Amino acid sequence: MEENNGHGQEIEPNSQPPANRYIKLKPFSFVMLVFGLVLATAAITFFVLTTGDDKVVEVVSPQKQSLKDRKEFEKLYNAYDEMKGNYFEDIDETAVIDGAINGMIDALGDPYSDYLNQKEARQLNESISSSFEGIGAEIQEKNGYINVVSPIKNSPAERAGILPNDTIIAVDGESIQGMSSSEAVLLIRGEKGTTVTLSIKRGEAVEPVDVKIKRDVIPIETVYAEMLDDGIAHIHLTSFSEGTYDELLVALDEMEAKGMKGLVVDVRQNPGGRLDIAIKISDLFLENGKNIFQYKEKGIQPEIFTASGKRKIGVPVTLVIDDGSASASEILAGALKESANVPLIGVKTFGKGTVQSPKNLPDGSNLKLTTAKWLTPDGNWVHKEGIKPDIEVPYPSYAMLPFLDPTIEMKVGMLSPSIKSAEEMLKAVGYEPGEIDGMFDEQTTQAVKKLQKDLALDTSGILLGETTYGLMEKLRTKIQEDDPQLMKAKEVLLEKVGK
Repeated sequence: MEENNGHGQEIEPNSQPPANRYIKLKPFSFVMLVFGLVLATAAITFFVLTTGDDKVVEVVSPQKQSLKDRKEFEKLYNAYDEMKGNYFEDIDETAVIDGAINGMIDALGDPYSDYLNQKEARQLNESISSSFEGIGAEIQEKNGYINVVSPIKNSPAERAGILPNDTIIAVDGESIQGMSSSEAVLLIRGEKGTTVTLSIKRGEAVEPVDVKIKRDVIPIETVYAEMLDDGIAHIHLTSFSEGTYDELLVALDEMEAKGMKGLVVDVRQNPGGRLDIAIKISDLFLENGKNIFQYKEKGIQPEIFTASGKRKIGVPVTLVIDDGSASASEILAGALKESANVPLIGVKTFGKGTVQSPKNLPDGSNLKLTTAKWLTPDGNWVHKEGIKPDIEVPYPSYAMLPFLDPTIEMKVGMLSPSIKSAEEMLKAVGYEPGEIDGMFDEQTTQAVKKLQKDLALDTSGILLGETTYGLMEKLRTKIQEDDPQLMKAKEVLLEKVGK
């Protein structure tokens, strides 16, 4: 993903690379299908690692070989001619050809390869050039469904409680099952101030819940730094965008000025981004000559990228990961784990080990194909497998509770699975509801009344509307404040610095 305002940035060939090898990034690749489908369009697609001019997909043209001489297309031509000549109505030739291309892409079984027809590509390009507005959530298509990879920090999606692995069933009442991530983007993104309703299914929940999200400007800041107790710094990287490396250097200087003795790097819910930025950041943690990652195209030996050692962070480091850490985040995790012996803490990463190359076709449509895979320094392919932490620290159980529908009234005498979830939330945030059994009894009512009093709401004892929203907001705050993964990472560092 690239963070820009619609104008691609190209790495200068004469600039000093942070590693012994680097990839030149093609402007359109970023503008159209990297940042365009992610941050600039409300951050709603899964990002691609994009390669340079010598690594884009080559589209066969008649000048190279006459299409009529290509035997593999004979069946396609015959089917097209039969359709055009004998179908009982006139056919839409453009729609039929676009459908054929989509069919070929679908036949690959690869959720990261995609085709945008002329209209879709134009709409997406226009949205990129306008603003960074939307809901702020990364998605990918998987088995016919659109799944959330990660919400972006401080985005409308995060504030609404969207979590990794949530499944989006419908957008404003329209089913998106079977859509590509690019098609879903065009429905979900929108202008600041407008509202979109996502039907979300989480975990084992039987029925999806409608979640209304007010679109807003997506945060472009990607580095958040704070000094914890005992000289331990915590730096959270939310994506690998154009400015992330420079933001990180500033944050490191600030933390060093405050007496940093150890550093927790946090890439939880970071879906990745620009490959050159991942290389530059990884380079900060590795000794000269150590492997960062390997790049493998079909039919050739892997290309190994190594660290320059120009600047190295001189304090003990831990890395915090989760199932929303993907691709570029996994490149960093693999480099730190295998080439720097940095302990990884949290839960297993997402598992994306492929590289996509977008190609703008002559009519304005766009074809994005997976053209390579990347490997960790030791040659491990993490695709669909993820990277396991050295110290596993799961999220607390209350962090994965399903949504509560604010439009559904819950009150004394009712019994339902949603009430059981509400009771678990109430208990997690300090309002004792009694037995967690799904029965809205008198003790549950009293717990709700205490919540309403703290929220300065009418103490009706009924869970509905603002009360439901307030309960879920308190739970979200607790999840952020009670952070067992961060606390474990800090503990590991304190052992190293002798505290």
